[in-house]
Parts: sequence; C-alpha cells; structure tokens
Amino acid sequence: MALFKGSDHVRKAKAVILCAGRSTRTYPLTVHRPKALLFVGGKTIIEHVLDSLVGIASDAILVVGFGSEQIKTKLGNRYGNISITYADQDQALGTGHALLQAEKLIEKDDKFMVMMGDDIYPKEAMAECFSYGISMLGQKVDNPSDFGMLETDGGFLTKINEKPFDVSSGMANTGFYVLNSRIFDALKKTGRSERGEYELTDAVNELAKTMRIRCFYTKDWIPIVYPWDLLVANRSVLAIMKGRTFGRVEAHVTIKGSVHIGAGTIVHSGTHIEGPAYIGENCIIGPNAYIRPDTCLGNGVRFRGEVVDSIIMNNTTAKHSCYIGHSVVGENVNIAAGTVTADYRHDGEEHATIVNGKKIHTGLKKLGAFIGDNVRTGINTSIYPGRKIWPSLSTRPAEIVDKDMMPHESE
Repeated sequence: MALFKGSDHVRKAKAVILCAGRSTRTYPLTVHRPKALLFVGGKTIIEHVLDSLVGIASDAILVVGFGSEQIKTKLGNRYGNISITYADQDQALGTGHALLQAEKLIEKDDKFMVMMGDDIYPKEAMAECFSYGISMLGQKVDNPSDFGMLETDGGFLTKINEKPFDVSSGMANTGFYVLNSRIFDALKKTGRSERGEYELTDAVNELAKTMRIRCFYTKDWIPIVYPWDLLVANRSVLAIMKGRTFGRVEAHVTIKGSVHIGAGTIVHSGTHIEGPAYIGENCIIGPNAYIRPDTCLGNGVRFRGEVVDSIIMNNTTAKHSCYIGHSVVGENVNIAAGTVTADYRHDGEEHATIVNGKKIHTGLKKLGAFIGDNVRTGINTSIYPGRKIWPSLSTRPAEIVDKDMMPHESE
C-alpha cells in the first residue's frame, strides 16, 4: 500500500491476530490442525491474512492455542517484512481472553489492529480503517442470525448484537477492529459472559459507550465458518491469480486460462487443464488428467482423474481414474480407482449436511465431500454430497458413503 509505505505507520503498526480457537464446525478438516492452517489458493489462511497486512503493519502478534506448535513451525518469527511474536492462550476462554494475552505486548494508548486468523480480509478496507483510527469493519450478509450484527448511529457503532433473530441492519461484524489499550480495561470490566467466556464483542460494546468507533464497510471479507466456505475463498483467490509455469509440461498437454504450475511438478501428456487453477510443487499430474476450473492442488500431489472446484491438500494421491467435485480433501489421503464424490441432487434442490449434530442448509446446489487427513478409500467408493470422512478412516471397496464417517467413541 503506497499510503503507508516508508511511513511511521508501517514501522510501528501492530496487528493482533487471534488464532487460538478450535473449530469444530470445519471438522473433519480441523480435527488435528488449527483452522488458520487450512489451505486455499496455494497458501494457508494465516498466510493470506499476513499478506493483507503487508504495507500496513510491521509487527504481528499471533495469539495461539490449539495447534500452536504447528503455527509456530509454519511461520517462524518473520513473514516477509512482518515480525511475528506469539502469545499463548492456555485456556479456551473466548476471543476477549485471547486478546488479553497480547496486552503486555501493546504499548499504552497505541492503536493496533485486531482480526481473526481464520478469515480472509480485504487489504484496502483494512488500510482505510487503520488510517482513520478507532474503527471496525462490517459487511452485508444474507444470514444475519449466524453473525454479530452492527447497530450504528451516523456511521458510529452503538451496539453489536450477537446472532439476532430480528435485525435492523444487514451489516455483520467481520471481526476486524482498530483499537487502543483501553480495550483491555473494557475486557476486565465486562468479565465473563453467561457461557463463561470473555467476549471481545461485549468489551467493544462497553468501549462504544465512551468512545466513537467508526464503522467502515466492505464486500470482500470471506468468513470461513463451514468446510464449504473454503471453496468460496479458494475461488476468490484463484480469480486474481496470475498463471506461471515453473515445472515441466510435456507435449500434448492443453492449458487454458490462468494456471500456476509449481517447481518440480511434471504434467504428463494428454492432460487437460482449465484455469483458474493452482498446482503446487513436486506434483505428478496425468497422463490424461482433467483439471477443471477453481481447483487447487497442494505440494506432492499425484493426480490422474478428474477434478473441479476443489481443494486437494499436500501429498494426497489419486493416481487412477476418479472424480472429485466441489470437495475438500486433506493431506496424505489415498483416493482409490473409481472413487466418486457425488455433488448434485436429482431434484436440483440445495444440499444440507450435518454439522455438530445439526442439519445445516448450505444454500448450494453443488456440494461434494470433505475428507480428513490420512483417509484411504477403497476402489469404486461412492460418496454422497456433503458427507464427511474423519481422519485416518477407510472405506471398503464399492462402499456407498451415505452418512458421515466418524470414529467410534471407543476408538
């Protein structure tokens, strides 16, 4: 951002990124990894968050909890020109409690950014908020009962209503704030909520009684609440990606549109790739693979089937004929010959799926499977739309997966 480049803002600006929560709504993909390390558009979510801070902040404080060592190993102490410091949240006592862990790293009265480490934020809107001062970011949503909704007066916050049934505003709280050290006093004053947690939104509401918190709005925030939200984020990232080839492409390969092919990757003859698509490093693609738009393959993937609008994570193998559509597949998965992820209902209606024991209507007419790490499918496995397979489980040859596959309680 030229607005901040070379200025005191960049040299001193800090961002607190909350990465400590354990996400059960994105199971089975987050059973063994924090949501911030899920993979979209060739990078983890937390890397996309840090990318959005380049030119705005010089220092990032990551509040970590579940999977903290995975995050520390992935990022280390620096991301490009951004210095990284970690604050550990030993108990999962809410977003407000997570922010309190960073208090000792924030200088009194300095403004700083706060954001979630598992959503994707638009850089320009973040820069606008930080340039203004004490503020927050909202976005219009179609499902207000799933979010905290903003009540405003003259463009300034009066209250955040958490998951209301009746709303006067269609603007949701994105979880991006520009605050100062007074938020810590507000957190201590509000204390724990009815569910026993320190809620950041309660403290912001308390702060709004004595401070003017300006509300800015965007349309480019991507909240990642459910597994299929990863596909929305993936499409968004790939749509602006520039295609580049670093690997080796054999003769008689067709490439259309914007396609990234990583170093060490070999694309064998007969393969057809339609962008936008991302293929990581050291992959073996084909021969005769069909990679359709909005597909992202991680590093070390071996793929020979057909895939569309899907994410396949690192070191997964599907080296025989198969179909993966509108799905997310974890790491080190083996997709056997003939495996099919069904993604469309005969009646053309939207898909529903079970999340934490509740039936969730996705609003989607095409939805595939969500497969955890280290899963093995048997040959000719057929998976119903929206079904989930927990890590390290296996299907039998010709098995029909018509309900979520989860480990037994005794296992």
